[in-house]
Amino acid sequence: MFNNLLVVCVGNICRSPMAEAMFRKRLMSPHLQVSSAGIHAMLASPIDPLAREVLRNHDIPTYKHQARQVTRQMLHDAELILLMETDQLHSILKLAPEVRGKTFLIGKWQHELEIADPYRRPKLAFEQTFEHLSRCVDDWLPYLQSGVTR
Repeated sequence: MFNNLLVVCVGNICRSPMAEAMFRKRLMSPHLQVSSAGIHAMLASPIDPLAREVLRNHDIPTYKHQARQVTRQMLHDAELILLMETDQLHSILKLAPEVRGKTFLIGKWQHELEIADPYRRPKLAFEQTFEHLSRCVDDWLPYLQSGVTR
């Protein structure tokens, strides 16, 4: 069983906080810490208003969010690191190559699906991101509960 999950995107205001909120709601485990960060975080920014609206429309509770920059320490502390795009994998491994074995695309079980960034796009883009993330989160749940990733 995992105790510390880190979800990473670019700015940490759209995709990763959406996925974080979905994992929190669907896992509802007091033993699993779920957090998010960005490779180029928009430091201290709240979740994008459209991301918040889409989450609320799908009955996913939102929380007080402040974007934060991913650090080596966060990567070391996490037992599982989930990314949105392959390019982010390269950035993470450049920062901390030793985390390779616990770093995956969130879309791993959807044929390595990459999640498009909806930032500065219309609400429909955020809805599509939600749908993609929703499937990916559901695919990860059995592995998070069992502790197996391969």
